[in-house]
Amino acid sequence: MPGQTTESPNLQTVPSSTGLDAHRLPTQRHLTGSLLFLLAGLAALGTLSTNIILPAFPDMGSALGVSTNDLGATLSSFFVAFAVGQLFVGPLSDRFGRKWLVLGGLVVFLAGSALCALATSLPWLVVGRVVQALGVCAASVLSRAIARDLFEGEALAKTLALIMVAMAAAPGFSPLLGGALNSVVGWRGAFMLVGALGLVLAAHYIISTGETHPADRRAAVSMAAIVKGYVQLLLDPLFIVPAVSVSFVVGGLYGFFATAPAILMDGLGFSSLGLGMFFATTVFVVFAAGLLAPRLAHRWGQKPMATAGIVIALAGGTLLLASPQTVTMFSLSLTVFLFGMGMVNPLGTAITLQPFGHQAGTASALLGFLQMGSAALTISIASTFDVTAYTALGLVLAGCTALSLIVFAAGFRQRHSTAP
Repeated sequence: MPGQTTESPNLQTVPSSTGLDAHRLPTQRHLTGSLLFLLAGLAALGTLSTNIILPAFPDMGSALGVSTNDLGATLSSFFVAFAVGQLFVGPLSDRFGRKWLVLGGLVVFLAGSALCALATSLPWLVVGRVVQALGVCAASVLSRAIARDLFEGEALAKTLALIMVAMAAAPGFSPLLGGALNSVVGWRGAFMLVGALGLVLAAHYIISTGETHPADRRAAVSMAAIVKGYVQLLLDPLFIVPAVSVSFVVGGLYGFFATAPAILMDGLGFSSLGLGMFFATTVFVVFAAGLLAPRLAHRWGQKPMATAGIVIALAGGTLLLASPQTVTMFSLSLTVFLFGMGMVNPLGTAITLQPFGHQAGTASALLGFLQMGSAALTISIASTFDVTAYTALGLVLAGCTALSLIVFAAGFRQRHSTAP
């Protein structure tokens, strides 16, 4: 029947070397620009809808009669709802497929964006942000699950790397876009824009991709089964070692997002436009690392190159911690850290998800939860240090990347030493 070819990819029988997944796996598709736009858009929509409103905080506070600090509730509430929502979306998608959860999530996100755009008080704005997060968490989780449905091995690593490269534009350029929108149409325009983007992604998904998790690969779901699935992943070194390692590095990245305004504007005298430009330049560092990572992994292997990425990120964090607070040293340190992060994020994610094609939604959800949990914890820790924001960020980046390296190296060394 017409349209059925978009509902599930062609299938081929692939024997399982582990005995865990004897299901049929999808024939790998060619990664087109259209598919990359969809996956990157789904993955980046949550970050975009957060960073785009940051330059408008003063005007939002004036309109709602609250302080800028009070508006921090719109961030914390979003991250909490986003993290928790992922834990339910992943297993449900493994049972019922990706399509209706992606589309339903985008509809919920649109409703939340409308609530935010129409909010006349802080409580209603927070409610809108929670609804946004509950909707967009499905898009973020399932972008990785869809990639795992369609690709594996080096192709998966390359796809995730390109997704991460495209995602880097969201936190990098969204403050500039949000500032421009705020100047032209006001802060409510940012919520209308991200809602419209959600509609575009929904239409594009229906037309170009459709269901990627066929019925014969789905598993029954119950609360007991969900809990059991998460416990199994948490206890499986194949998952938890790379997942925790990547989450520590991502936590450092969010620590940078949280402290950069204080460092650059209060400490180094940047204007709001200068802050936006600085964020924008970080895109090109992550872009270069993301393009290089799969090529290096093809030659040297994913795990060695992921380890190299962690070491590079650790060097950047250590340099920042040991350096004086100057524009030059801050820029150099962050460039090194972001380059390492840009390598380890896609490679570590591919290593994490590769063995779990039979439960890609659950694995992706737990990975996302760990990353958002690490981000929230990192931001909280950075704010408790009785030091300057510059030193706090140095401590966070050096600490997170050191822990990441310890977990990654020790975890895989233990697996190799116990292998028959």
